[in-house]
Amino acid sequence: MGVTPEELSDYYPRLYHMAESDSWDGINRHGLLSTSSLLTLFEIAGDERRKIELCKREDSKEIIHERHGRAVIRDQKPIVESKLRTALGGCMTPEEWYGLLNGKVFFWLTVERLTTLLSAREYRSKPHLVLTLETLPLATAYENSITLTSINSGNTLPIAHPRGRATFKKMKEYPFAERLKRGLYNTVVELAVEGGVSNVLDYTISAELITSDGNQLITIGTLYARQDR
Repeated sequence: MGVTPEELSDYYPRLYHMAESDSWDGINRHGLLSTSSLLTLFEIAGDERRKIELCKREDSKEIIHERHGRAVIRDQKPIVESKLRTALGGCMTPEEWYGLLNGKVFFWLTVERLTTLLSAREYRSKPHLVLTLETLPLATAYENSITLTSINSGNTLPIAHPRGRATFKKMKEYPFAERLKRGLYNTVVELAVEGGVSNVLDYTISAELITSDGNQLITIGTLYARQDR
């Protein structure tokens, strides 16, 4: 039971995060923050915050702060709320689930899953910022804040897999060896960091603008490439 940072990085040496195409400047200044952390930084409160943090976002939301500038919080179109309620099975409300998701920053562990997301109808043919991170140092530094999941927690299509708080497991609790029998694509689906990664540049290999033609990824430009150290 469980997986160490070293074991995880042996199988998944890279992590991938997709963000809005113009997010790089904000990430440079503030780090890679969860939605909840970003709302706190931008001093978003009251009903405006509740609608972003605890309700399904049908569209991406722009937030503006006089000192911190502009940020865009991505939509949650892959979630069908009726299916989500069924998948939660009464253990949580949708509002609680959204709150749980919005407290984390998510990473894919395979290029294949990144490609699937970028090739989805809503996202293909549009530029997106893709960060590629080195797994080992991040997993070592953030081990106590990391959870692993075996499902796409922000999607209920085409199948709404059962889910709840126990969907997110600490690295020491995750059934890694057991799930390896299913192949790397299904061993770990998501890695999430509670609150975000404030010093994300310490682990970033590249920041690229990438799109998809529906079948393969196309790199439009490179915003950052780490020099060999």
